[in-house]
This record gives sequence, C-alpha cells and structure tokens, in this order.
Amino acid sequence: MPRAAHGFAFGVLFVLAGWGAAAWLSRAAARTSPAAATEPAVAGDAAGAGEDAERRPLWRLYERVLKRARYVDLTHTITPSIPVWPGFGRSTFGPALDPKTGRPFTYARDGFEATRYSLATDQLGTQLDPPAHWNPDYPAIDELPPTFAVRPLAVISIVDQVARNPGYHLAVDDVLAWERRHGRIPEGAVVFVRSDWSKEWPNPDLATRPRFPGVSLAALQFLHLQRKILMHGHEPLDTDTTPDLEGEAWLLRNGYTQAEGVANLDRVPEAGALVAIGYPKLGGGTGGYARYIAICPPDWKYGVAVGEVPEAPLARRQRPLRWDAKLGMRVR
Repeated sequence: MPRAAHGFAFGVLFVLAGWGAAAWLSRAAARTSPAAATEPAVAGDAAGAGEDAERRPLWRLYERVLKRARYVDLTHTITPSIPVWPGFGRSTFGPALDPKTGRPFTYARDGFEATRYSLATDQLGTQLDPPAHWNPDYPAIDELPPTFAVRPLAVISIVDQVARNPGYHLAVDDVLAWERRHGRIPEGAVVFVRSDWSKEWPNPDLATRPRFPGVSLAALQFLHLQRKILMHGHEPLDTDTTPDLEGEAWLLRNGYTQAEGVANLDRVPEAGALVAIGYPKLGGGTGGYARYIAICPPDWKYGVAVGEVPEAPLARRQRPLRWDAKLGMRVR
C-alpha cells in the first residue's frame, strides 16, 4: 500500500480514537497537506493557533484531512423492486395521505409531499444486522453503541476465486494472503468481502440463487477471535450457503454484528480507508437499513471530495420528481 495511504488512515484513526495530541495532529496535517505550512492564519498568532488546535483537534483534522478525502457510497438504493429473501415478500411505497381528507399531500395544494413506506422487513437492501436478529438476549439495532460510527476499513477480494467457483466462501488463507500484502488487520476494523456479486443488482433473481459467494465460519471466527475486528460485511444478502447458515448463526447468537448487501467494493482501496456507518435507530429493531460511506485517501481515483459538488444549497435537478405508478415510487 502506498505510504500516503498509510499516513492518511492512521492519522485519522489516532485522533478519532482520542490518542492524538495537538502536536501530533499538526505533524500529521503537515504530512497530509504539503501546502499547510504556507497557509495564512485565519485569526490570531501562531500561539493562538496552537491553542486552538489543542482545544479543537477534530476540527483541524476535518480541515486538513477529511475535507480532502474522497467519499464513496457503498450502499444500494432501497426501492420496491430490489432483491429480497422470498420469505419476506415485497415492500411498497405510496404518497403519504392527509388523515382528514384521505388525499395525498401535493406540492400544488399543500406546498409539500411526503411518502408512506410499507416495508415488508427490516432485512432489506444494504443492512446492518444486530445480534437480536437471531438472539433476543443481545442488542437490537437501537441498542448498538455510537462507537460504531467510524472505523478502519479493510477490503478482501475473492473475485478471482468466485470467477472459478460462484459458491466460493472466504477462507482463513485469503485473510492471511491479504495481510502479507497490507499488514495485520487493525483491531476494531470493519472487513468487507468483495465478490462482485452485487454487479447484477437490482436483478430480483439474485435473491433466489442457491449458490452465491459467502464467508466461511472459520474465517469469521479467525477475524473476530484472532484479529478482534468490529464486524465483517459481504455483498450477498446472506453470510453463507450452509443448510443452517452456520456463519450467521455463530455471529448473531454470540453478540456480533454484520453488514449485508454492501455495494461498490471495487471502488475502494483494499487498505488505508475508513468507513462511516449510519442506520436508523428503530426501537427493538432486529435489522437495520444501513448506509456505509468509504472515506478514501485524497489521491484515490474514485469518489468525490468536499467542495466538488454543491452541498448547501444542493443543485437543482433538470427534472422534477414525479410519481410513477408502474414503478410504485417517485422518479425523475
């Protein structure tokens, strides 16, 4: 992995973990941004700037590092027609109705519109599985700690193996081969397994195929018990193809979490990135619609950086949203 990628990832992580002092952060920022030494002070003298860095190191981290990083969305869009396990059935979208009149809210009459979602399951699209999905004695989605928010991201590819065997499952040897190239997986990291299964998304047939790439129980146990990762994630909607889903069963019955339905893993580096994790806080939820964003080094070839697209205000679209009765959702 390039030295710059190591500096980016570990510089961010030390500060986010609370280990980085202001002096270290200043050095990290200088390494990340060669122009930092020549940038004029916004306010106050050098001593004042140093004090400000000590008081607000995370703001300085954002300006020097995260603002220059490249962001890649690893999340599928939820629609009524995306693949889902047949046992859950289909979901539907519809306009939200005024309970007094029974009529949909409209831009023309009410000045706004809203949407009613009838979701057949909380196991839909890109997900974060809490252990309560399989074991009521462990946390539900709303009980996960906020420390899940940002983690180191390792991406292990099994694309070549899957090309030869569509039902291939990540093995311990694949993890060790990754570590020979990139170094030991950091403790507390998120490990996503790239298989390119999601390249056919949103083909509904994906959810009906009995053979798909997975993650072996041995690999899961090695990653959690030996490398102490936070969680792993995979592109398919299940962890493995064993008759009793032995990998998923072991994870969730023992208090671990996992990500499912992850996308765009071909657009992030195998090592050196971070992942931001977001999900709705549904009370007692046994599953969670999730959004995963990879935060990649500034010199990465994919993604978008702060300032490259309009954000506030956002850009006006060429076509307005409209309701498509056939698709059962709003489109442009």
